[in-house]
Amino acid sequence: MTERKPPGVPFESWVDRQIRDAQGRGDFDTLPGSGKPLPVDLEAPYDELWWIRRKMAREGLSVLPPALALRKEAEDALEAAYAAPSERSVRKIVAAVNVKIRDMMLKPPPGPPLGRRPYDVEEVVREWRERREGRRAADGSGGSDA
Repeated sequence: MTERKPPGVPFESWVDRQIRDAQGRGDFDTLPGSGKPLPVDLEAPYDELWWIRRKMAREGLSVLPPALALRKEAEDALEAAYAAPSERSVRKIVAAVNVKIRDMMLKPPPGPPLGRRPYDVEEVVREWRERREGRRAADGSGGSDA
């Protein structure tokens, strides 16, 4: 619709003609949801951020409060530490997440509490060794590399 409204033609009639022409060409026939009722829940209260929520859902995004995001990150870091190839990697992973946990404990953000203390590095390393030995015993392989 690059055509400009001609002078002297009322705006409403010009727009109506543009719509009729587009309908005649079939420009509206292949729109998503064509011929279906609008997805409106009349019983739900009005949400002025509906479009943001819908876009986030469509793109698979979520926003967690900082404490919950760090709690999830800490759980993921622990799993990554258990799967790490070396003791040095385990210590590095745990130390990095512990720094973040301590920082949040010093300056808690608004929202739910963190509810987590820094990991005991030696305890995680001990658990990593036990899991590693358990996998080796199950595989029937030997040797050690720390």
